[in-house]
Amino acid sequence: MKLKEILKGIDYTVLQGTDDAEIKNVQYDSRKTGEGSLFVCISGFKTDGHKYIDSAAEKGSAAFSVEKDVDMKPNCTYVKVKDNRAALAVMAANIYGRPSEKMNLIGVTGTNGKTSTTYIIKSVLDRIGHKVGVIGTIENRIGDRVIHADRTTPESLELQELFKEMYDEGVTDMCMEVSSHSLDLHRVDCCDYNIAIFTNLTQDHLDYHKTMENYRNAKAILFERCMKNVINIDDPAGEYMKSVSKGEIITTGIDGDADLKAENINITAHGVTFTLDYEGKQYPVELNIPGKFSIYNALGSIGACLFMGIDMETIIAGLKDIQGVRGRFQSVKGKNGVSAVVDYAHTPDGLENILNTAKEFVKGRIITVFGCGGDRDKTKRPIMGEIAGKLSDYCIITSDNPRTEDPETIINEIEVGTAKTGCAYEKVTDRKTAIYHAVKIAQPNDLIVIAGKGHEDYQIFADRTIHFDDKEVIEQAFAEA
Repeated sequence: MKLKEILKGIDYTVLQGTDDAEIKNVQYDSRKTGEGSLFVCISGFKTDGHKYIDSAAEKGSAAFSVEKDVDMKPNCTYVKVKDNRAALAVMAANIYGRPSEKMNLIGVTGTNGKTSTTYIIKSVLDRIGHKVGVIGTIENRIGDRVIHADRTTPESLELQELFKEMYDEGVTDMCMEVSSHSLDLHRVDCCDYNIAIFTNLTQDHLDYHKTMENYRNAKAILFERCMKNVINIDDPAGEYMKSVSKGEIITTGIDGDADLKAENINITAHGVTFTLDYEGKQYPVELNIPGKFSIYNALGSIGACLFMGIDMETIIAGLKDIQGVRGRFQSVKGKNGVSAVVDYAHTPDGLENILNTAKEFVKGRIITVFGCGGDRDKTKRPIMGEIAGKLSDYCIITSDNPRTEDPETIINEIEVGTAKTGCAYEKVTDRKTAIYHAVKIAQPNDLIVIAGKGHEDYQIFADRTIHFDDKEVIEQAFAEA
């Protein structure tokens, strides 16, 4: 493909060579470059792609996209752009033929609920025979085939390649989680979203965004671009998302005045039922996922399906079909009436939601095992500690993914919040030991809540990454009890 075709839609200047150059592939990682590559020099947070031009040139790269003046190698083409992250998204879309324009693309953004919402929508679409793609935190999926996911939203080059693979395999509808990072860092530029869903906004990722306003504004980019938006109006940020939306809007809610409103709510350990009020009509809804937050996820999914022209009876039947999502309030039965729930809750709001849900049905005590990730927003650690203390009967503070930080330092920062509540607690640094200890002290009818990692099957330390799956560990602990 000629360089000028790859660069179509980008404002660029040719510094050396010609944009008629033939390019075999585009790379932003110099280790993946080869003969005929276009190397896109991204100025990252940890390193600068411009430092690796020599390495890419030695491997045969034919062209370079730069943002600054560099020493140019002879017999190579150099083009200069303002922002290589933004440019890469356009290049990727051009290379793969803009596949998102050929599918029904649904984007879900918010702090919590993105994964569950995408799977609820998939359940409805599966019911009517559509082939559905999913991109998200747990996994990427083409129909029933699972593809490993390294991050919530892939880099633009990998994302467009994945879109192309999905389109080639007959996917008609794509449900994807859209992270604030991906919006802010241009990963989802050139994604042709048909429908966007806003779930909620609570404290997360402030290590990157710095302020909640920046975090909110990053999320809002999706609604500025999309012409059909489903917005949770109960959330304080809902009105802002509504104000920036350019197209049609369906609002959802439980407490406020919304287009799609849930009433007569009943929550049990096994799921929820509610009456859906829409356009003056009432519909009984049943969902096999417990918790008030599940109702919000269902409402967002219903709104998206209505935008797709699916009738309400089919939507409600699809909601009833779904049996839950891995690592999202996932129940594990133990002995003597003791049970456990494994959940991905790693934010203050997420932890508060699952513990409040547990309190609605648990007959005994709530024993919460949780930690916080290293190299991430430190301000939420005491907040989560206090939430766990207020809503639990006993807390075991342990490691999550400590990464490069000292696990005990993280635990001590969480402890500050827990200690304020007067809740009984202890600190157990090793996560497996902490889960086994929870089983050991649990009494009949107690519920063990294991929060933070959910679907993850690994634990990241400074010097290694090990296999670790909360669900596997609690099942083992129950078996050995």
